[in-house]
Amino acid sequence: MNRIAHRVLADRRRTNRAAAKLRRRGVATVAGHCIAAGLRPSDARSMASSLRRNAVKAGCEGRAGTSHAGRRPARACTRYTPAEVAVAASAYRPRRDDFRAVRAALMAGSS
Repeated sequence: MNRIAHRVLADRRRTNRAAAKLRRRGVATVAGHCIAAGLRPSDARSMASSLRRNAVKAGCEGRAGTSHAGRRPARACTRYTPAEVAVAASAYRPRRDDFRAVRAALMAGSS
């Protein structure tokens, strides 16, 4: 399998895994929502920081949790429902085209 095909399959696998986890639990970090909508982790972290600012402005509080990532130490996080992320996304005005597409997906996912 060539590198491009492997990368496409890895992206799909990551997106589907994050979306399934979100469906099971009902809540996820903002970056988790972005990954479930199709972004790679580095882009998801970038978009998530902007969405978190907009969530504070919109009054979305989320719920406190602990994030575990492999062997790294556990750290505090805030998990949001899809409806809360949709409210934050409605106030978010991205410039990048892929971020615009993810914003639309996040806003559509709350219904």
